[in-house]
Amino acid sequence: MLSYLIKQSQWLFITATIAGVISGACGVLLLTVINSTISSPTMDDAMNMLWPFIFYVTIGMLTRMLSLVLFHRLKEHVHANIRQFITSQVIAADYSKIERLGGAKVQSALTDHSQNVSDFFISLPRLIMNGAIVAGCLLYLAILSIEVLLVAVVVIGLGAFCYHFVHLQAIKHLKVASVEQDNLFNCFDSLIYGAKELRLHKEKRHWFKEEVLGRSINTVRKARTKGMSMFVISVSWSNFLVYGFIGVVLFALVGDVDNRVELMTGFTLLFVYMITPLESLLLNLPKANLAKISAGHIDEVTNKLEEHEEIASLPIPLSFNELTFSNVSHSYYHEQSDEIFSLPAINVTFKKAELIYLVGGNGSGKTTFAKLVSGLYNPEQGEVRLDGKVVTSADRDNYRQLFTSIFSDFHLFDTLLGNSTPEFEKKGNALIRKLNLHHKVKIENGAFTTKTLSQGQRKRLALVVSYLEDRPFYLFDEWAADQDPTFKDVFYKELLPELTSRGKTVFVISHDDKYFHLADRLLKMDNGYLSEIPVPAFMS
Repeated sequence: MLSYLIKQSQWLFITATIAGVISGACGVLLLTVINSTISSPTMDDAMNMLWPFIFYVTIGMLTRMLSLVLFHRLKEHVHANIRQFITSQVIAADYSKIERLGGAKVQSALTDHSQNVSDFFISLPRLIMNGAIVAGCLLYLAILSIEVLLVAVVVIGLGAFCYHFVHLQAIKHLKVASVEQDNLFNCFDSLIYGAKELRLHKEKRHWFKEEVLGRSINTVRKARTKGMSMFVISVSWSNFLVYGFIGVVLFALVGDVDNRVELMTGFTLLFVYMITPLESLLLNLPKANLAKISAGHIDEVTNKLEEHEEIASLPIPLSFNELTFSNVSHSYYHEQSDEIFSLPAINVTFKKAELIYLVGGNGSGKTTFAKLVSGLYNPEQGEVRLDGKVVTSADRDNYRQLFTSIFSDFHLFDTLLGNSTPEFEKKGNALIRKLNLHHKVKIENGAFTTKTLSQGQRKRLALVVSYLEDRPFYLFDEWAADQDPTFKDVFYKELLPELTSRGKTVFVISHDDKYFHLADRLLKMDNGYLSEIPVPAFMS
């Protein structure tokens, strides 16, 4: 993931990196100028260092500014690219894969993990500039004394070994935090969407706060604290080694030589100047490791959603006359019974302008069948034929464009998600008035003025959206469950017949048996088995 993102903006990355290296190099060269100035025997010799001093200070400042600005641009570019990539994968993915993966993992990838990856590109200039400074200091050290350089290499090698050992332990804790982060997002969803239940049960509310949400928050906190603390300990140990190295150099390696003052001044400047970049270098390395973990999480999520569709052989259907399911089957995990639930050998035909009701008990497979009909689930066996032509997996997305649906767990978007014209909005507002919502909401500039409505009212708005979509096949999953008797009458006796009179096929999942006589056909789902039953006569 990280290498891919860098390749996406490689010239920006290369330019920023070069600028960072130049800035670091200027810092080291500036150090040599300062050392030469201090060691100059006369004022004239010292003044000869003025222009090099000004040059290195200016170039160092400009390249540092350029590097930081470019890496900030790169960071925002990367953050946007990651989010666009994840959202494109989610939008293109098979619906059943999204259901199995769960929303928490996707939200975590879009927020915390994408932020960690993009933050890595902010730490890069520090890593590059400080790395260049440390490398330059070691080179200058070699010029001053090969003997001291060899000792420095031994000290750095020992520090690197210890750092690597602690680093492996820290990564384990950061991975624990990364996994628990997904559970934490599930808890956040429960905190919002389970607010009613929590308010009505004090003991449950306390248990959720302390034992569920609180435990998850503390698990993330403890794991991250342990991981980052280990990095800090390793940095402190490395600093200790550096100061120990300084002591060895100043009091043991530099003996009574002719240029002892010059050497001591050079070493002192070098060590004092190198400590801060070295510490910054070590402190920013954990961000790279955290970015690596987050990039792996994003890869895991997107790989589970990855789907490569063939080119569709059927065009997007604008209408149809007959939709046939022949020996179609589908299986899925049923949470209530903790077993695999199957819809075996479904044989049914839907015709244009038909009004079909589907009835059956809870958990019988009605909603699963509706998702299979609308193309959200793929058949495992059998054939789906649209006007005699087999619908293949490559045609599935085009096939889905036949349908507009309102499932029991529907989502109502803020906007109409399309080109909104005055005529379009006028039609929508007329429907809102017909559903007696005009005193609370209307459509303006392609969006609803509010969504702060009851569930029943939100379903009526969803019905307005479905009417405006004007698709050939309408699917309603218990739409009337949250409506009062007046709107149930409007829905069953006015709206549904109006749709069929316009040539629309309407498929309704319902428990309202007082309206079953209005159906053209009545289907029944019983433990995954579909059958057709007689339409009852009208009962007053």
